[in-house]
Amino acid sequence: MAGRIKEEDIALVRERARIDEVVGSYVTLKNAGGGSLKGLCPFHDEKSPSFNVTPARGFFYCFGCQEGGDVIDFIQKIDQITFHEAVETLAAKVGIQLRYDESGAPIQRSQSNQRPRLVEAHKVAAEYYAEQLFGAPEAMLGRQFLDKRGFDRDAAAQFGVGFSPRGGESLVAHLRGRGFTNAELLASGLCSDGQRGLYDRFRGRLMWPIRDAGGDVIGFGARRIFDDDKIEAKYLNTAETPIYKKSRVLYGVDLARREIAKGKQAVVVEGYTDVMACHLAGVQTAVATCGTSFGDDHARVLRQLLLDHDQFRGEVIFTFDGDEAGQRAALKAFSGDQAFASQTYVAVEPDGLDPCDLRLQKGDAAVRELIGRRVPLYRFVLSNVLSKYDLDRMDTRVDALRDAARLVVSIRDRSKVDAFTRELAGHLGMEVDQVRSEVHRAASRPVAAPAAPVDRGPVTVTSEAPPPPRVDLPSPRDQRFVIEWDVLKIAMQHPALVGAAFDELDDQDFTHPWLAAVRTAMAKVGGPVAAAPGEAWVVAVREAMGNDPAAAVVSALAVDPIRIDREPDESYARAHLARLQELTCLRRIADLKSKLQRTNPIDRADDYNRMFGELIALERYRTDLRAQAISGAL
Repeated sequence: MAGRIKEEDIALVRERARIDEVVGSYVTLKNAGGGSLKGLCPFHDEKSPSFNVTPARGFFYCFGCQEGGDVIDFIQKIDQITFHEAVETLAAKVGIQLRYDESGAPIQRSQSNQRPRLVEAHKVAAEYYAEQLFGAPEAMLGRQFLDKRGFDRDAAAQFGVGFSPRGGESLVAHLRGRGFTNAELLASGLCSDGQRGLYDRFRGRLMWPIRDAGGDVIGFGARRIFDDDKIEAKYLNTAETPIYKKSRVLYGVDLARREIAKGKQAVVVEGYTDVMACHLAGVQTAVATCGTSFGDDHARVLRQLLLDHDQFRGEVIFTFDGDEAGQRAALKAFSGDQAFASQTYVAVEPDGLDPCDLRLQKGDAAVRELIGRRVPLYRFVLSNVLSKYDLDRMDTRVDALRDAARLVVSIRDRSKVDAFTRELAGHLGMEVDQVRSEVHRAASRPVAAPAAPVDRGPVTVTSEAPPPPRVDLPSPRDQRFVIEWDVLKIAMQHPALVGAAFDELDDQDFTHPWLAAVRTAMAKVGGPVAAAPGEAWVVAVREAMGNDPAAAVVSALAVDPIRIDREPDESYARAHLARLQELTCLRRIADLKSKLQRTNPIDRADDYNRMFGELIALERYRTDLRAQAISGAL
């Protein structure tokens, strides 16, 4: 149990934890103009980026799934932890010592609140293992293993490779000496509980620290190097913990993420030493899965780093061994090809060497050439499909055609189907029209996947449909609300530009209830004229809305770029206010005209004349508002 974090410390965390840096460790962000950054949403699958971050106001918002908030909200959502826990996580990252108000109601700490301590435990363990590699005599076999694979001391240090002592309790003692409790050691996955108490999970193994995209050590990969190791598995990986989810982790992503974003290329290899070999050879976009096959969540991580979109400009390159297992892996990857907008390729070394062995035997240039010789994944899979058939026989050629035609129609880029059809005809020695007819027939069948023996198990990469949008949420692209949206956006992002003039508005100026609720919340905290600088204004408005679902709109208004070719000024703001008031005026005019049409000018002459006078006044007012709007160069 712990007291509540002091409000001034929470405010300091918001100030120190830059949202672009925090979000940027998970998602590649590109300049979207107007002081906004954009990337692929980490909370749902999407083909075009709709996730916006505005560093000046410290907020994010996704126009696809409507998730939004500040940097604390982001950590809450991405790590699935509470507000209290997210503040502690960010404070640990930016070096803020939090203070607690013990007089308030105590906060129940959940298991996930251990993240800062578990990350710290892994950091300490990584440093300890690294020291042991070149300091402990028993680590000689580990050093020899690295040396035989072309990795010197500098390479080991670059990747943090270490050694876990064989004794069984040395790390436990070391971590206890650093103040970690038994509960924390067990939760970290670094230690296990036996009949005689806690013992080291990893013993007598070469250790690779596994880091998340932000650089925090969250797990380890451990390789067997002693013949008498009681655990026969060659590789032993960290089990699932509150901070380590193997289906979402890619080894080397901390080193590769910037190069992946910069070069629009990701190279997926099969092991830790392959990642090391690639990076040392100059292929700095290499990553690997950790003890599991490439799956849905791995694809999602890469898409976010690639800023994967429908322009087909990026590349995802899989490296596989040339043996049968490698071919099966390629087929699995092809079955998940639709998860990427980027083009997918495969790089296979003819002699069956993996990148580590290739670098050792043929040098760095050979590794770079391997990636350079990549071929489209489709073409590689097609060759494997056709290799099952005797193409010298007419009957088996027809079988091969039927099998391969289903492969052709599964190609994502429809503009290339005809080219692949011609290519298939060449492989089979058949007329193009005959092959094209079979492709058309395959396209009309309900099953579009290739008939090759693709494993459809849990490792298949598929894309999930995004969650349905919240139907009440107004969109800035919806013409019914666009002026209302823009006025609130200006008030949220540049409150000084609207100032006291904003106070003239009321809820009748906003036709959507959520936008009206935002205006009311602004008024509650003193209006734009009293707005505090930076993100404090946005936070105040959102807090004034409490649990109102309309609070989600606040984040959107804070990050949606103001798309003009100059810095917005007071004339720009006045023009929008005038346009909004003109729309309200038009609704009143329409209402009055309707009433006049229903009013008998003889029987109710006074009412008729009064409404007619109001109509004339409203028309004049509307004319004035239109002039103000035009003068502001809308």
